[in-house]
This record gives sequence, C-alpha cells and structure tokens, in this order.
Amino acid sequence: MTADTERLYAERLGRYVTAMRNEKPDRVPIRPFVAEFVARYAGYTCQDVTHDYARAFEAVLKAAGDFDWDAMVANMVYVWTGLTEAVGLNYYAIPGVQIPADTGFQYVEPPEEKAYMLPEEYDELIADPVRYAYEVWLPRASRDVQARGRPVSLRNNLSFVRGGMAMMQYFGAFGPQVEAMRRRCGTVSAIAGILKAPLDILADKFRGYLGLCSDLAERREKVKAACEALAPHLLWVALAGADPNRQAPIAIWMHRGCVPFVSRRDFEEIYWATLRPIIEGIWAAGHQTLFYAEGNWNAHIDAFAELPARSIVYHVDMADIFEVHRKIGQKFCISGGVPNFLLAYRPPREVTDACKRIIDGVAGDGGYILDAGAIVQNDARVENVRAMTDFVREYGVYPGVKAPCDATPAAPEKGFAPSPMPAAAGTPPGATVPWSEKVKEMPPITGDADMVRRVWESVDALPYLYIWHLLEGF
Repeated sequence: MTADTERLYAERLGRYVTAMRNEKPDRVPIRPFVAEFVARYAGYTCQDVTHDYARAFEAVLKAAGDFDWDAMVANMVYVWTGLTEAVGLNYYAIPGVQIPADTGFQYVEPPEEKAYMLPEEYDELIADPVRYAYEVWLPRASRDVQARGRPVSLRNNLSFVRGGMAMMQYFGAFGPQVEAMRRRCGTVSAIAGILKAPLDILADKFRGYLGLCSDLAERREKVKAACEALAPHLLWVALAGADPNRQAPIAIWMHRGCVPFVSRRDFEEIYWATLRPIIEGIWAAGHQTLFYAEGNWNAHIDAFAELPARSIVYHVDMADIFEVHRKIGQKFCISGGVPNFLLAYRPPREVTDACKRIIDGVAGDGGYILDAGAIVQNDARVENVRAMTDFVREYGVYPGVKAPCDATPAAPEKGFAPSPMPAAAGTPPGATVPWSEKVKEMPPITGDADMVRRVWESVDALPYLYIWHLLEGF
C-alpha cells in the first residue's frame, strides 16, 4: 500500500464512520450497494459474477478504483451459486442454467403446499431450531440431503463435505478481498456480519410468505413462539461475523415484515417485539446495525425511533426520505434515497437533480450517506452512476470540516441495557453438540480440561454457522 492510498483510506474511513455517528464529516460519503452493476461495468455477465466469485471480487475492485467511492460491499452479489450447487439447494434459479446468463439470480419460493416447513411442525422448530434446521429443513431444501429415516447415501455425505468446504473457501476469500480494496483502491468495506428478522426467516426459508400469512391468522401464538426461539441464534450469528473494530455496521436485510405485507398488529407484536431485543443486543456489544429497509417502511418509523440514538443507520429505499429525516434524523444516520429507476431509465440530469434535493433536504447537518434506494443491478446506466458520484463529490462538501475525520465508532451510553432476550430452547446458540453433552461421551480428561472444551467449542461452532448461513444468506 502506498502512502497516498493509506491516506485516502484513512480519509474515507473517517468520513464514513463520522456520518454513521450522525455527525458532520468533511463531505457526504458515497457508499453505493452495487451488485450486478459491477459485472456490467467490468465486462462480465451475471453468470460470471454469480458463479465465479473471483470475477465478482475483481469487478468490485475495478469499480472501486474507477469511481472513487468511499465504501463498498466486498461482494454485493453475495449468493455464490458454486456454494448453493455444492449443497444442492433447490430454491435458486441460476444465471446461465435455469435463466439467461445476464439475468440476476432468482429465489424460487415454493407454493404453500410445498413449503420447506409444514404448519404442524412449529412445536419441533420451537423446541430446538438447530436440530430442526438440520434434520427437517435442509433435507427438503437440498436435492442431496436425505430425510430422517432414509438410508444415508454418498450424495448425502458429499453435500455436507462439499458445502462445508465451499463455504470455508468462500468466506476465507473475503479477508483478502477486503484487504485488496484497502491496499489497491483505498476503499472501505461497508458492512460486516449478517442479520435477518425472525419473522423474515420464517417467511423466506421455512413457511414461505403465503404460509406465514395463513399461520398469522390460524396459529398466531406458534408464530410468535417460533420467532422468540430463533432470536437468540440470530443475535449470536450476527455478532460472530461483526467487525472487531466496531466501525462497519451489521446489515439487516428487511423483507416482508412491514405493512402491507403484514398487519400493524403483526409488526408490533411479533416482528418488532422479537427483532428489537436483537438490535439492542448488538448495540450493547458496541455495534451499529444498518437497517436496509427494502420497500417502504415509513409506517414503522415511530417504532424504530424508540431505539437508542446512533444504534442504527437507516437506509431508505422507496419511502419518503424527507419524512424519515424529519422523524428520526436527529437520532440516526440516514442513507440511500436515490431512486433506482432514475439510474436505469432517466437522463443524468434527473439523477443529479434528485441528489441535490436529497442533500439539500437531508444532509445539511451531517448524518447522511449517499446511495441508491435499492441494490444497484445491471440495468443501471454507467453514465448515470458516474453522474451521481461526480455530483455528490463536488456538491456534498461541508465547509470548514477538514479530512481526515475522526473514525471513532459510535458506542452505547454507559449503563445501557438491552431488552430481555428469550432464553434459547434446545441446542444453545453457537453449538450443535454442546460441551455438556460431548464431555459425557469422553473418557476422563487427565490433562487440561479447559483446553479440550475450548477447542471442541471452536470446531463445533463451524457446523452451527454453516446451517445458519444457509438460512440467512444463501
């Protein structure tokens, strides 16, 4: 890394962190969540960057070096179909296989009668989410994993070996990619960790959206109990992947937990009641959460305003960003708001006009990060993304503030206590075979028992993370 690149990285990191603290940096940070756009820019197809993550990484580096952005996601085309094929997951349509090579990957939601979790199975999920995910959900979600009671096959065993090794290979490549972003481009890695709301996990991977809607009407208390059972595990996984420097936020991808997908009562009593303790638990550990509010969540802004100041960064997609700023801009940093349809279909002048309106109306006191409303795919025009970037770099300057800005992360006030988290039932978070069970199977330990326990817990956490990353990320 050259001295100039290191200086550039320090400036960008300070700018980004200062804005996330809801303070005023030297200028508005630019942090676009660009996915298949980088493929188009680098001359690749969607198949290239979805099926070969090395090409996706290289496309990110090319865009980072050419556009002078402050922060990016190391690979916004996160679903690597090499991994999903290694596991045998059957709910993706893959570019170049089931769909055209230059169409982004698609999630294929099963019909309600073929959901991966049956309505009568709530009690089993509630009793032990880890066991249920391995023994019931995965055999249905994978073409290769055998269901309970079926003969074990070679394909069954290979699914776990291939899938586990592929996940380790993929995750292991992110560290060098983040370092390459820093050393080659001076670009900050925008997020760390992964999180979904318990209700979204039920809708996305277990019951499907239609099944969940039926359950909210017919077995509402079971839905709430399932969300409570999932919550401690989702918190554990989020913190396991968090930035050790506490600068990059943990991203939560918000899907169908808002009005009109669910009722306001469902949101308040189930979605928010089981998500809020997770967010506050993350904040108690010293990490911010990036609320990536896909769609329009303005109906729930008042609920989010109850969170501690600076505990989240709130990303605006299709909602009214000016209403969001009016209601929570004094407490939280806001990002996004530039409509994706402008980037895809309108002339550059309309893009820069939108950026100006947002900066004038939202960014005056700091606490704003420039981004499109939603993830930028390959329909966005290069000239429009460049116009957005160049305009904000020039117009979004705060007079009198010099770089580098302070990169000290936001932190909770002393004495802050999160809302109570439901106790985990069955297998505890971070484990598949808890030490309390494993030690009973072993002969008497004559040496350092703590070492044996520590090593077992570290390796036992790997299959735990494997199943939860399939549920949350793949």
